[in-house]
Amino acid sequence: MNNLDKLESIFPECITESTDAKGETVRAVDFDRLKQILSGVIADEGEKYLFTFVGKNKAAQSVETAATGKTLRPRRDTSRDFDSTRNIYIEGDNLIALRLLRESYQGKVKFLYIDPPYNTGNDFIYCDNFSMTQADFDDAAGNRDDDGNILRTRLNTPANPRVHSVWCAMIYPRLLLAKQFLRDDGVIFISIDDHEQATLKLMCDEIFGEKNFVADILWNSTKSVTNTALISVSHTHNLVYFKSMDYFIKNRTKFRLPEDGEGFSNPDNDPRGVWKADPFQVGGWRPNQQYEIVNPKTGKIYRPNPGCSWKNDYRHFQELLADNRIVFGKTGDSSPQRKRFLYEAMERGRVATTWWDDVGTTTNGTQLLKNIFDGKTIFDNPKPVSLIKKFLQLGTDADSIVMDFFSGSATTAQAVMELNAQDGGQRKFIMIQLDEPTPDNSEARRAGYETICEIGEERIRRAGDKLKAVHPDIDTGFRVFKVDSSNFKAPPKNWAQEILLGFVDNIKDDRDAYDLLFGALLTKGLPIHLPCAAETIGGVDVLSYDGGRILACFGRDLPDDAIKSLAARKPERIFFRDACFATSADKINAREYFKYNAPDTGVEVL
Repeated sequence: MNNLDKLESIFPECITESTDAKGETVRAVDFDRLKQILSGVIADEGEKYLFTFVGKNKAAQSVETAATGKTLRPRRDTSRDFDSTRNIYIEGDNLIALRLLRESYQGKVKFLYIDPPYNTGNDFIYCDNFSMTQADFDDAAGNRDDDGNILRTRLNTPANPRVHSVWCAMIYPRLLLAKQFLRDDGVIFISIDDHEQATLKLMCDEIFGEKNFVADILWNSTKSVTNTALISVSHTHNLVYFKSMDYFIKNRTKFRLPEDGEGFSNPDNDPRGVWKADPFQVGGWRPNQQYEIVNPKTGKIYRPNPGCSWKNDYRHFQELLADNRIVFGKTGDSSPQRKRFLYEAMERGRVATTWWDDVGTTTNGTQLLKNIFDGKTIFDNPKPVSLIKKFLQLGTDADSIVMDFFSGSATTAQAVMELNAQDGGQRKFIMIQLDEPTPDNSEARRAGYETICEIGEERIRRAGDKLKAVHPDIDTGFRVFKVDSSNFKAPPKNWAQEILLGFVDNIKDDRDAYDLLFGALLTKGLPIHLPCAAETIGGVDVLSYDGGRILACFGRDLPDDAIKSLAARKPERIFFRDACFATSADKINAREYFKYNAPDTGVEVL
């Protein structure tokens, strides 16, 4: 559901019809009527608290723009376990890819992680049409594709007077789209450094809602000291936002780290196992939790501190005391504490803190990747797998969809596979990476990797091979797609009869059945990560998707027997192309046959 649909569901009386620049009738918002309805809560035209930047309106408008003329084409040659894997790797501009995926995965992603360009002056910034002036485009001459879109990147140096606005215009629409992908219990983690942390925080407060801000986790990303710096920076920010804080307030244990057992012991040989002493005092004054507790060893009387209460009422306290759940320190001379057994802690998990120095550093991430690639340094400063895996432990469940649309060297993909191997989960990943060329004469280029995507895909293969050797049942495959032009031919400009006769087949000549199937799935808002297999039905080649729930048959001039065999399978949906039918009458007859023999099957002709 796009923003206009959402507005119409709340204020249908504010939706009217208008005429666009092409003279076509479209839905539009009657802002005067909307203002009238909201007259008591609309801000005046004076000063107001606002996050803005040059190009913000165009950036926001780009989100609702459909990826017209674009599709995702499967690349079976570079995929691993194409037919069976549920993981996805997409090569191409992430803004276009997100638009293409939106209908299929809106509200289905549990966990989002991104590590966008930090805007240090040396990082690459995505050149989106809406974020640049004409002069900027002239500077990037030669970077357009056949449709006029700029798909490669350029440097955004501090000398650019719009350095912050350019970065904001790049990240803003992508975050607006990211929110649409998240489930109601979804969470997003964003790594960033000090250059844009403050800007990003304001932007995320606007997009995700200030009340949905969880924390800024400071990761101790480097242990070394830069002696030439005034202060050596050793941290990286990681902003965390929920899709809905209300959900997690009601389900606090859904956002916990696994308990590692540190600090648990059993000094009194309690038969229930090792335990840890927790404070028995909590903040907040509650009248039914105000009472005296006497230390049985010392006789000292304890009361809650001012403004505090005991954790439980007096009756519950007596039950805990009788159950040997109340202790008074290691020696018995202290204030009351409550036992928490390890088996209880394992069920509830461990609350995370905002300072993380127990995971790897960027140096560790670099060394790990170097080891994977036979000692070659082919990617600068990748995140360590241990960091992303800890994020995943906090924010995912066993079968979550995980998305990273600045996937870089694909650290997130490796972390997903490793965590699945560790806890038996079936998490699935969607990686998106701009097919940015590796620098000339770089070690990556000398090693044969011409794009960042090639590095990421090879990393998944190599890391997956090592995991598969020990955990043969986990999914280490990935289905590769590339952002490309539409599968359909552009309509002719000359509508003369002879031209129309040559335009009978509307599919481009270089597209195969897999292109057509996955393009159709995206168009219909269906997922593209489910199993796919080729088979023969009624003597014709067919693609069977999601265990036969969807069939796709794109052969030319299908015989009647083939139509009957396909209908006998009674799929939920079947895709044909126009060329499947020799005449219009054949197409009508096929629809009618399905109507009477497989009435629950949706028949789609591309």
